[in-house]
Amino acid sequence: MEYGPDDQVERDAPASPFQQLAGILRARVARGDWKPNRAIPSENALAEHYGLSRPTVRRAIAALADDGLVYAVSGRGTYVAERKTEEPVSDE
Repeated sequence: MEYGPDDQVERDAPASPFQQLAGILRARVARGDWKPNRAIPSENALAEHYGLSRPTVRRAIAALADDGLVYAVSGRGTYVAERKTEEPVSDE
């Protein structure tokens, strides 16, 4: 299921809350809410905003990290990864 950047987590939806949040955060990264190499909000801030527990938020962020969209810096936070640009195909 596709999630928009302005969606909220729905408790009675078929997808788990962490999957919903991961989709919402993916959409926010795609929209450019957070620039590459800039921090996303803390786990606490996201948990409060979306009404979720920190472990649920942590699991959603881990899903984004597995996809290469974000990376963690110990003691600093989680940052948006550089977008990979496709290499031009040579006609030779």
